[in-house]
Amino acid sequence: MNERIAQLRAFKSRSEPIAVLTAYDYSSARLLDEAGVDVLLVGDSLGMVVLGYPDTTLVTMDEMLHHTRAVARGAHDGGGKALVLVDLCFGSADTPAEAVRNATHLVQAGAHAVKLEGGASHVAQIEAIVAAGIPVMAHIGMQPQQVRIEGGYKIKGKTDEQAAALLEDAHAVEKAGAFGLLLELVVPAVAATITASVGIPTIGIGAGTDCDGQVLVLHDVIGLYPWFKPKFATQRADVAGEIQRAAREFIAVTKRTP
Repeated sequence: MNERIAQLRAFKSRSEPIAVLTAYDYSSARLLDEAGVDVLLVGDSLGMVVLGYPDTTLVTMDEMLHHTRAVARGAHDGGGKALVLVDLCFGSADTPAEAVRNATHLVQAGAHAVKLEGGASHVAQIEAIVAAGIPVMAHIGMQPQQVRIEGGYKIKGKTDEQAAALLEDAHAVEKAGAFGLLLELVVPAVAATITASVGIPTIGIGAGTDCDGQVLVLHDVIGLYPWFKPKFATQRADVAGEIQRAAREFIAVTKRTP
């Protein structure tokens, strides 16, 4: 088993929270690895915060590969302690064969593991990726790649039926061989129940504090994307403000304005 993944399992067994942040380029990956983050997620969220797309459905495999290579280089130069986890983007895992082919490309680009949106509906893909020797994390709850179908980002697990379906998804992906499970916008009580009922680590985003770990988009943590601020994310810096302050200072000096 991958040493980094074994460490995540050990974290769950001793109730040590897992810290996950997104990274999309060399410098952020190196800085975060040096800071001691457990997992670097090259998320397809780069579509919005880096490429300016309206959602993740426009992100291509070529773009994911480009950013994966940059993050892998940064993590390596930062000491290489963090697990580099990369999203399989929209349309890249519609069949088991496609899932394996694209997961293989991501590993060749530097990923240690891949993440796949879907629960019981994607068991065949998870089994195929695992059979190919590639660790895979499943992603259930709100799935951003379904945002156009669902008409927005909606909290999951509000009804007994939804909660039961999420629990079924969790057990299905664990049985299929997923090493971990990301829970997005899941009712906290439901996320806590899932976390207690599976043997694999759960990573929450907007799913309460009882998951085995937490993930946030780096830009939300450091204030680098001021045009949208998720309610569940605590901004711990104002990097956008500092960039604009420094740029204005440079402009003023260059133009010799008072």
